[in-house]
Amino acid sequence: MSEDIKLDRAELDARIRRAPYHQWLGLSVTEAGDGEITIEVPWRDEFFVNAEAGYAHGGILAALVDLAADWAIATKLGRPFPTIDMRVDYHRPALKGTLRVKGKVIRLGSSFSTSEARVEDADGKLLASGRGTYATGTGK
Repeated sequence: MSEDIKLDRAELDARIRRAPYHQWLGLSVTEAGDGEITIEVPWRDEFFVNAEAGYAHGGILAALVDLAADWAIATKLGRPFPTIDMRVDYHRPALKGTLRVKGKVIRLGSSFSTSEARVEDADGKLLASGRGTYATGTGK
């Protein structure tokens, strides 16, 4: 496993915004701690899968689950890692509004680590949740 290198909220926010996809999402790290992270994402009209019904595509929610679960590991190990496996459960449609994603490390291992994440709306209602396995034994 990589050496334990903890990053603070500001460092994580700057590093996560380096990726063009993350820039497009407009996300920002609002909280970060030892194995936990909270990310906020402003609504984009491109999230709509059905403009008449007004809800987001599930792929956006799945991406946010993966992103927060992976970056929760980064709070402990200093960087994100490749996703090996991921599961997402959808609880209710994501309607227009800010999305909040909370990631938490479940287990750090020498080869693989597991984290979970929850996507909530601005009122704290659970929209999606999931868990991922990440290859923390990989080099840079």
